[in-house]
Amino acid sequence: MNELPEEGNVRFDDAQFILVFTTVANEQDACQLAEFVVAHRLAACVQIDQPVQSFYHWKGQVQRESEYRLAIKTTQDRFPDLHEAILGQHPYEFPEVIALPILAGHTAYLKWIAEEVRS
Repeated sequence: MNELPEEGNVRFDDAQFILVFTTVANEQDACQLAEFVVAHRLAACVQIDQPVQSFYHWKGQVQRESEYRLAIKTTQDRFPDLHEAILGQHPYEFPEVIALPILAGHTAYLKWIAEEVRS
């Protein structure tokens, strides 16, 4: 892991930190998944959004569903285990699991993420 400066903000070119998104159909599933990945140190933090409206093609039809979106903060090296855990805990046949790089952030917060997800 790259050493982080002690204070201020920092930019990363190697995408060491990531934000992972997934969605579920109800608040109970969202809370269970969030608690599972944090308890197993696969994520430092999970935020659950209020229901969002999702539109998508599924089995030849356009679908519209209300879903809860989870924003999961973790590190790139924890993604394989996080991905596996999401697939194992998720109620959907093909769950959304998308990871985006965190290119910049407050150093103390990024350090906290790294400390919380150490395996």
